[in-house]
Amino acid sequence: MKFTDDQIADIGEEIIKVLKTVYDPEIPVDIYELGLVYDVQISDDADVKIVMTLTTPNCPVAETLPQEVKDKVAEVENVKSVDLELTFEPSWNKDMMSEEAKFELGML
Repeated sequence: MKFTDDQIADIGEEIIKVLKTVYDPEIPVDIYELGLVYDVQISDDADVKIVMTLTTPNCPVAETLPQEVKDKVAEVENVKSVDLELTFEPSWNKDMMSEEAKFELGML
């Protein structure tokens, strides 16, 4: 089944809502506001590809966090499949955080 652009946009919004429920255990800010999600691509068939990173390659949740993201996004209505790519290029830095995240962490 092919989805319309509007349906794809709705799926994208739902995915972002779900990403905002996933937290880095060391920082009380969700991974979306932290800027750990580099890209979310959704095909016409609702196959989702997420490119994300971690705050550090040795992050204690390097094993579990990507799986949590994959599992939660897979539960979004109409999502057919989720392909998650973990990358450390470019490496994450504090400048990638949203203003909201910086504010919450007292950096503004």
